[in-house]
Amino acid sequence: MTFLLDEIALATARLAEAGVPSPRTDAEEIAAFVHGVPRGKLHTVKDADFDALFWEGIARREAREPLQHITGRAYFRYLSLEVGPGVFVPRPETEVVAGWAIDRLREMDVASPVVVDLGTGSGAIALSIAQEVALAQVHAVEIDPVAYGWARRNILEHGQGRTMLHPEDLTDCLRELNGKVDLVISNPPYIPPGAIPRDPEVRDYDPSRALYGSGEDGLDEVRAVERTARRLLRPGGFVAVEHADQQGNPVYWLFSEDNGWRDVRLRQDLTGRDRFVTARLGQD
Repeated sequence: MTFLLDEIALATARLAEAGVPSPRTDAEEIAAFVHGVPRGKLHTVKDADFDALFWEGIARREAREPLQHITGRAYFRYLSLEVGPGVFVPRPETEVVAGWAIDRLREMDVASPVVVDLGTGSGAIALSIAQEVALAQVHAVEIDPVAYGWARRNILEHGQGRTMLHPEDLTDCLRELNGKVDLVISNPPYIPPGAIPRDPEVRDYDPSRALYGSGEDGLDEVRAVERTARRLLRPGGFVAVEHADQQGNPVYWLFSEDNGWRDVRLRQDLTGRDRFVTARLGQD
């Protein structure tokens, strides 16, 4: 066993003691980042090349700073995205939401589907759709200037010329696309005011503007997504909006038949928890 692998074993124990959910993976990711090799090649790092910056990264992770802030990268579906302070770190559960949207778009009989991602953050959802749906025209909306900067960097790296970024508020954006959009998707802020996220990585590092929704139930931004989607979508177009696992029923009822919504569904993530609501705008 090499010196680096010995140090990774020690670091794993430290991270586990600190309550880090995936201590071995995180220790290896930090080691790979510091030494500039893939995780599968850590055993090739010579003892003389060990970099003590590894332990600086471990100390930051031990203090529950997000791994993605330490390495500067977050992985989302098939993308590696730049992230850091001031932007929400995309989560695996959101990959399920994006996957549902990608499947619907592929099923559409539309040559170049138009998609709007409301509150794009790092650009994870928008860029995944642009990468995985041929000829999709994706509009990413983000009003926060810091998050906008991260999204712009990621779009420049991955955008393929089909992802357009708009510094607009999700409540009043893209009026020129009214009635022309095939799918609207959003992971808006929805944590109720006063609620405290359990994980310190979320509570202490994700920007509050991306976490906490307005209104007593935290769902005012979701209500805004419903109104904006109703304005933007063509008849028969789809919407998907993420929410907290305990908010499924309230969000479901926001998409009422009286407002033209059809086929409203409450959908689960990979853990079986309610995670997002989808609906189709009626054609009558």
